Amino acid sequence: MALEFLANPVSEGIAIGEAFHYIPYTPVVEEGTVCETLVEQTILEYVHARDAAKKELDQIFTKISESDPDKAKIFTAHIDILFDAAMDEDIRDEITYDFFTPAWAISKVFDKYTKIIGKSKDPLIRERTADMQDVKFRLLRCLEGLEEKNLETLDKPVIVIAGDLLPSDTATLDRTKVLAIVTEVGGATSHSAIIARSYEIPALLGLKDAMSIIPQQGTIIVDAVNGRLIVDPTANDILRYKDLAESFEQKRIQTKQFIGAEPITSDGVHIEVELNIGSADVVELAGSKYTDGVGLFRTEFIYMGKPQLPTEEEQLAIYKKVLLEYGDRPVTIRTLDIGGDKKLDCMELPVEDNPFLGNRALRLCFDKPEVFRTQLRACLRASVFGNLWLMFPMVASMDDIYKAKAALDSARAELDAEEIPYSHTMKVGVMIEIPAIAVIADMVANEVDFVSIGTNDLTQYTTAVDRMNPAVAQYYQSFHPAIFRLMGYVITAFNDAGKSVCVCGELGGDKLAAPVLIGLGMRKLSMGIASVPQIKKILSGLTIPKAEELARTVVKMKTAKEIEAYLKEELEPLF
Repeated sequence: MALEFLANPVSEGIAIGEAFHYIPYTPVVEEGTVCETLVEQTILEYVHARDAAKKELDQIFTKISESDPDKAKIFTAHIDILFDAAMDEDIRDEITYDFFTPAWAISKVFDKYTKIIGKSKDPLIRERTADMQDVKFRLLRCLEGLEEKNLETLDKPVIVIAGDLLPSDTATLDRTKVLAIVTEVGGATSHSAIIARSYEIPALLGLKDAMSIIPQQGTIIVDAVNGRLIVDPTANDILRYKDLAESFEQKRIQTKQFIGAEPITSDGVHIEVELNIGSADVVELAGSKYTDGVGLFRTEFIYMGKPQLPTEEEQLAIYKKVLLEYGDRPVTIRTLDIGGDKKLDCMELPVEDNPFLGNRALRLCFDKPEVFRTQLRACLRASVFGNLWLMFPMVASMDDIYKAKAALDSARAELDAEEIPYSHTMKVGVMIEIPAIAVIADMVANEVDFVSIGTNDLTQYTTAVDRMNPAVAQYYQSFHPAIFRLMGYVITAFNDAGKSVCVCGELGGDKLAAPVLIGLGMRKLSMGIASVPQIKKILSGLTIPKAEELARTVVKMKTAKEIEAYLKEELEPLF
């Protein structure tokens, strides 16, 4: 008999397929020794593990070479590391002379060489520390006789079930093999959800005990339109959802035809549609031909999954690539926004009871001035290659603005002293995420060139809800009337000052919220590429008077449910 569960749909779509429990491997290695008589056998265990690891790498290389030759080269490098003569000799010596277990010998030697490489002045060599870690984990897993499980090398299409997915997990997944995602934690504004939407992968997050409820390899249905998960579906369920999936996909195909359209309302008003990105890779930059700029470059993804902080030169190369792609169009680079739901391997962050209210984003940069300085210098140097707009996140007061601008002035002075060029007309702005700064938007407008409203955190802080906690998900209300009123106040303050204002949070690409934002006076929206055709389609059937009518009505309503129901009814013809 089929079982049905409700969950939070964060990326629309319908999928039918086999469940795959994703439990990332993390080795636990303790120092240990073996008897001298077992040395030869211990070395053989190491050699067998190395051969098993090579076999896996050969298979991955062959499979990936067909679709992505450049990516396949990574695994050639991993084989080179695996058979590095110096490391191999050291591992054998640790076993032969110190009688260490193979796991401890492998771990000890890999850690030693990783530290050596990490101190290299050559950024390309330093980058190999991440490859060293990958090979070390693979070798230790093979030593344990465990099969590989990751989202980059799936051998067939599956629905991924996990306790949680880190941004790095979803950023590297093979989107051709992941039919849908179901996790026990996370919400609509988590980074896993954002990436799932950009990849157009159906996703249900916040399903408590998903790993125990959903059987491994069993057939399930993910309805990420209505927020349902069906375990052990009947034949009729499968037939019905196949029809629904086909209908959904046809509608999506029709909407995608609008991706190249001009973002103009039916009464001729141009609305700037910009892109939210997290890297400078080919896939992310492919959206440049359809958008008016980059409204949000989440630079934290440059830092994630790396054992070393990115250098000034490394950051400069990435920013330069994006700026050259967009030419005269604005590229808004947000300085490091880490903390809360985002962690770094290359930086030890404090353990806090309330990380979303703690030492994160701009506050963390103030605490780590060298990290902040490196990024500011890279941004300034990159500014000569295009139209760079620099934005500070997690601003709570005018003091924060003064302090951030002082740090920027200090970086400018350094570059002046070194006679390194940078743009003297680069725009500087802040994110509106904390209600305190939204309430004094008129004062902020006198101090900065632009603002961008981060609706994810603005909603979190206004409604006092941890947006990553599924237990209180019902209280996280993006359509709360207070959110629209706050945004309306900010938009009016900046429009009156003749300065740019944008929405770069998830509401900017929301098909119900975007028309209201336009009605409040917003003329710039930034979103993931998956939302671009939908928003352009809606704009083509929307007039400014209609949008203003929607906004006037919404700000007078009392509840989020009332607002959502009203907008669905009013905007249905545009969908």
